[in-house]
Amino acid sequence: MQESVIYQYILQKGEQRGEQRGEQRGEQRGEQRGEQKEALKFCLLLLDERFGEIDSSIIERVELLNKERLEALGRAILRFSSLSDLVSWLNQQEI
Repeated sequence: MQESVIYQYILQKGEQRGEQRGEQRGEQRGEQRGEQKEALKFCLLLLDERFGEIDSSIIERVELLNKERLEALGRAILRFSSLSDLVSWLNQQEI
């Protein structure tokens, strides 16, 4: 049966579909990582503009945030008056 033309055709189509799905998922993940990198870059730029040099331990915590949390941070930065507000916000995200 493995040598039949129909079996080979079905096998080939299945492999093609699997490859296509894998490529699509890879592209989506790449786009998501790109969007997350851009959100991180923007948040770090805003934080630097607002507070100047920030301790590396705080930056490391910001770098661990996913895209949605980075977008929320971008909005929250407008309400921060000090670095302690940022730290408090980060602590709330870890709950």
